[in-house]
Amino acid sequence: MKILVNDGISAKGVEAMENAGFEVLNINVSQNQLKNYINQNNIDVLLVRSATQVNEELIEACPSIKIIGRGGVGMDNIDVEYAREKGIEVINTPDASSRAVAELVFAHLLGMSRFLHETNRNMPMEGDTNFKGLKKAYSDGIELKGKTLGILGAGRIGKEVAKIAIAMGMKVIACDPYLEDFSVSLEFFDGKTLSFDINIISKEDLLKQSDFISLHIPAQEGYLISTNEFDLMKDNVILVNASRGGLVDEIALIKAIEDGKVLHAALDVFETEPTPEIQLLMNPSLSLSPHIGAATVEAQDRIGVDLAEQIIRISTDLI
Repeated sequence: MKILVNDGISAKGVEAMENAGFEVLNINVSQNQLKNYINQNNIDVLLVRSATQVNEELIEACPSIKIIGRGGVGMDNIDVEYAREKGIEVINTPDASSRAVAELVFAHLLGMSRFLHETNRNMPMEGDTNFKGLKKAYSDGIELKGKTLGILGAGRIGKEVAKIAIAMGMKVIACDPYLEDFSVSLEFFDGKTLSFDINIISKEDLLKQSDFISLHIPAQEGYLISTNEFDLMKDNVILVNASRGGLVDEIALIKAIEDGKVLHAALDVFETEPTPEIQLLMNPSLSLSPHIGAATVEAQDRIGVDLAEQIIRISTDLI
């Protein structure tokens, strides 16, 4: 089988595929050239991340494709239903990047709680001339222990976020229309485990009770968080979206910051990605990252190997 890896994959993933006897083309083909490339090279497997759009038109035009793989969780850039109607296997790696995303959430939360996203901007400019002033300005940070974290969407990533929060001494509540109350298990360095119960509550109650809110919802029509939702939140709430762009109304977010409702917010994803609005990029109350939730060495290795194992298993069935 011939595999086109169009949005990149780890060396371990390539190695696993090549060791299984597959030909791996680890290159990036532009969207407008993709159809021709697939047909000219008789590609059997197309692997993508979030950049490449695998729509009905592309699927229809490329009859050689037998497997479409998404390195990551969400598959909103793939016409999954149409592909499966055509008999194409569609796979993803829902478990591989959960921990990486969860740790990024807390990188943002810890940074915002101590104003690190601002001090890292201002220390290089004023550290030698206004050290005492900066120290005074950033001396009212807050601790996460004892605070309430509300998780909107308690799937794999949401559960990983809950584990870290519990380990840090936070109270965790969650909202998920597909789940009832659930438990998470924390695994420690010495092999011991402890289980903790998490309550599922309504979205409205979660917004009212949470000191920190983290979003872990698939792409959807319309905003999950907009003006009405911000009005329900506590004053000085801190919000993180490392899920999907378009879940948070960015105009309403800026206003909520200006009105003092939101103390800080972190965005790893954006409505107009890959060209975020300048008012977001320049706002000192925002902690920003360029959609790197799953971008750790370990997660990329897990994604690559996971895809390879699934392709090997499916190819055996196809023979």
